[in-house]
Amino acid sequence: MLENINLLWFAMINSNAGLHGWRLELALFCAEWLILLIPIGLLGLWMSGVGAQREAAVKALAATGLALGINAVIGLMWYHARPFVAGVGRNFLHHAPDSSFPSDHGTIMFTVALVLAASSVPAAKRFGRSLLPLAFVVAWSRVFLGVHWPLDMIGAFGVAVGVTLLFQARLPDAMCALLTTSLGTLYRRVLARPIAWGWLRP
Repeated sequence: MLENINLLWFAMINSNAGLHGWRLELALFCAEWLILLIPIGLLGLWMSGVGAQREAAVKALAATGLALGINAVIGLMWYHARPFVAGVGRNFLHHAPDSSFPSDHGTIMFTVALVLAASSVPAAKRFGRSLLPLAFVVAWSRVFLGVHWPLDMIGAFGVAVGVTLLFQARLPDAMCALLTTSLGTLYRRVLARPIAWGWLRP
């Protein structure tokens, strides 16, 4: 039943064979490059803030690491062939024939967006909310280009929601606070001179 739904939705989203020009380039950009907003944004949150803002960035990073770990376990326990491996649809993006479920790209985008959107820190919340629609764009583009199934993205969203809820608990919150303190100490040691010169926030 689910495989039939997966095939139906994939057929509705996957591009036709004539994809070329700006439509192909735009889809490739969304599928491959939008994810770079994650490290840029998290680094920006860290470099431009202190205290709670830095902790929000660390929490998003830690949550993403856990989410990707969950994906790896799922992939080891259950292999699900990508559309181009199964001989379904059209593929426009080179990709290794590893397990497709859940999508790592989708998981990263959704996890960071949801964790930050749930933050009480204004700058982090704004960044998370702006990332969320872009996460859906990335999810769509990778199905459109033929490297993922729609259910891969639904699975990624489910993992992201679960990890986001987990990181609202006290223990992960306390661990992220300790990690932020440790990283802050390391940051101030490694970049002591630029900080002393006023180029960076302490």
